[in-house]
Amino acid sequence: MEKSLATPTRYCMTSTTIRRISHALLLMLPISFATLGWAAVPEFDLVIQGGRIVDGTGGPSYLGDVGIRGARIVYIGPPRPMRAKQVIDAHGQAVSPGFVNMLSQAQESMIVDGREESDLYQGVTLEVMGEGDSMGPLTDQMAARNESRESDIKYPINWRTLGQYLQARERAGTSLNIASFVGATTVRDFVLGEGDVQPSPEQLQRMRALVRQAMEEGALGVSSALIYTPATFAKTDELAALAAEAGMCGGIYITHMRSEGDRLLEAVDETISIARQSGAPAEIYHLKAGGKSNWPKLDEVIAKVTSARKSGVRITADMYTYTAGGTGLDAAMPPWVREGGPEAWTQRMQSPEVRARVAKEMDDPHAGYENLYLKAGPDGMILAAFKSEKLKPLTGKSLTEVANMRHESPEDTAMDLVIEDGSRVGVIYFVMSEDNVRKESMLPWMSFGSDGEAPSPEGIFLKSSAHPRAYGNFARLLAKYVRTDKAVTLQDAIHRLTALPAANLSLKDRGLLKEGYFADIVVFDPNKIQDHSTYVKPHQLASGVKDVIVNGQLALSDGIATGAHSGQFVRGRAWADGKGGGCRASAKDWPWAW
Repeated sequence: MEKSLATPTRYCMTSTTIRRISHALLLMLPISFATLGWAAVPEFDLVIQGGRIVDGTGGPSYLGDVGIRGARIVYIGPPRPMRAKQVIDAHGQAVSPGFVNMLSQAQESMIVDGREESDLYQGVTLEVMGEGDSMGPLTDQMAARNESRESDIKYPINWRTLGQYLQARERAGTSLNIASFVGATTVRDFVLGEGDVQPSPEQLQRMRALVRQAMEEGALGVSSALIYTPATFAKTDELAALAAEAGMCGGIYITHMRSEGDRLLEAVDETISIARQSGAPAEIYHLKAGGKSNWPKLDEVIAKVTSARKSGVRITADMYTYTAGGTGLDAAMPPWVREGGPEAWTQRMQSPEVRARVAKEMDDPHAGYENLYLKAGPDGMILAAFKSEKLKPLTGKSLTEVANMRHESPEDTAMDLVIEDGSRVGVIYFVMSEDNVRKESMLPWMSFGSDGEAPSPEGIFLKSSAHPRAYGNFARLLAKYVRTDKAVTLQDAIHRLTALPAANLSLKDRGLLKEGYFADIVVFDPNKIQDHSTYVKPHQLASGVKDVIVNGQLALSDGIATGAHSGQFVRGRAWADGKGGGCRASAKDWPWAW
């Protein structure tokens, strides 16, 4: 039977179809305006259209558009008519500020590959480097020594200050923004060397002057890593003095604490004390409770930090979303044998008497140092990075496996590997609780850092293994703890990936989707973002991030790295346009976003 012409035909359109038609009509409006002689619609360099805006504040998301001109956001809000040189269709995607990697180890990897793909594919737009050691300041002797210690990545050290290094990386070109702390260890080494010595008042003043110089070159603060020599020899007052200098220059004190295990609570107390003494804000690097016997301490750690915050101490923390840490075999041996640097360490272990003492202390829970050998055990220590081509076939094996292969004790095997490799040997240590990792991921003052390089799954980076956190830390947060476990809301996770760390670092015009702010933006699918890196196969990029915009330029476009040199050297508040004199009489003289 034929349908009557008088009978209306009904069509059912989905909300998605209606939204797409609406946007198509809006795109046609500028042409209509021009035809009718109406006022021209503003032109943008780039428009992100139709995405769900998660602006970094932690507030509700909404459907909207983002307009970018040059390096800045010039419009954010409801859909509106906009003409642009380039349009990104973000329907079905989240649009958020770029993520801040609060603990990046990309300082060497970016020298050979400025794309920083492992972080780029997760939505990171800012690498913050310099955990304890930084790429400057250096004496000529330090530069020559550091060159001799290089492993897979070889490069000339032709800079001497931290600012010079960061400027050189910016000139060479990076896809992501870069920033750094000045390392308290590096400053100590510059003035005192690598020995177990204490600074005189004059030497401490020289160390403070080096911190100030780095701050006026653009450093974000001063950092420490207190389980490693020579940092472990620094007393609390020395650290407070350097933190005070950073605070006067608008920066923070950030620390890999003296203990994350048996003396965890005392280490937290020391960090809070340094913040109080110096007046500078403090942050705890990769907060954790290491070793099964210490897992119950996390609740008391949280209580201590929360109480200090309520009393007015500006203290925060960051974390990575894994139950294993990654460092060297130096974290398995006592500080006295490591004094003077790797060369002296290796030389000492030629002595049978020294080896016997080291082995005994590695097995002694009361030996008085941060001993990851006991926390993980040789079965929980996976060998990940060797300097020697001869030893690289051992990559991926546990210390127990290698000891059995060699018919040696694990303690002797660890010492022999250091001697044979001429390095600290990279190791993955399984020391944390998944329940604790989940609990930390929910804390309102917790941001996130990979504690990894920023490699690509190719070339020189395949010569060694990697901790999966280098490829998956941020994607894992959004995939596991937000989408699967629902421990964290998407809005809260984005806030603590973006605006929170930016505020802690007192970064201007970054960390939010806001008009006038730098256009560091991520377009990703919350339902598909996923980490793929594993301990067995670490060199695998995350998926689910569609576009990454850095300073208004596409660094990742439709899931493919563009290689754009879009990154900038992001400087701290004391930089004063490179003219110096950007520090003040006291940390109290700075406005702190806390």
